Amino acid sequence: MARLTVDGDEVVVRLGGRERLLAHCRGPRVPLAQVRGASVEPDWWRALRGEPPSGHFLPGRLCVGAWQYPGGRDFVAVQEHGPVVLVDLGPSAPFARLAVSADDAEAVVAAIRRTL
Repeated sequence: MARLTVDGDEVVVRLGGRERLLAHCRGPRVPLAQVRGASVEPDWWRALRGEPPSGHFLPGRLCVGAWQYPGGRDFVAVQEHGPVVLVDLGPSAPFARLAVSADDAEAVVAAIRRTL
């Protein structure tokens, strides 16, 4: 399962082995200076916007990789159940938003907000 962490002055998405293979990457690292906010979305499917031009989508099970929507690109690592941490990013970040499933979503959001 993917994890969203704060590592020094960056927000890091750490993907598990299977997710790395499906997403074709190790996971993005974004400077905290690019973070505009963080929140919890209790319904995993509401965290998705657009469609996956790269990465992998197993309907009702797993979504991982970059997702394209009319306003830009999001990086998602979302599983079919549980809450999702949404991290909104600034215009010069590689993605508009990070969406990562987390069992302890409230704690992750609190950690990001503390560092901001």
